[in-house]
Amino acid sequence: QVQLVESGGGLVQAGGSLRLSCAASGSIFGIRAMAWYRQAPGKQRELVAGITSGGSTNYADSVKGRFTISRDNARNMVYLQMNSLKPENTAAYYCKLAPFWGQGTQVTVSS
Repeated sequence: QVQLVESGGGLVQAGGSLRLSCAASGSIFGIRAMAWYRQAPGKQRELVAGITSGGSTNYADSVKGRFTISRDNARNMVYLQMNSLKPENTAAYYCKLAPFWGQGTQVTVSS
């Protein structure tokens, strides 16, 4: 069983930054791809960024150049650095290590 615990969400003004963290338990972390998703009220959950076990990354077009996903395999951690935040980035952000999900952390960006 894998457990994922997100942290780092909060309230920030537009243009600000937040760094989300996801702590993963289980020995399979280092060989699996990880991803961050988000879900805004009334909308479907969507992929924000993904990272392979080797460190290759992909991003949603809307966050390219502003968000950075990274991982620390030794610590079983994955991060999402979010810069230049916009009100439309407000959502619950979830860490995923398929098929497992974290409980989510809320990000609220005020205008």
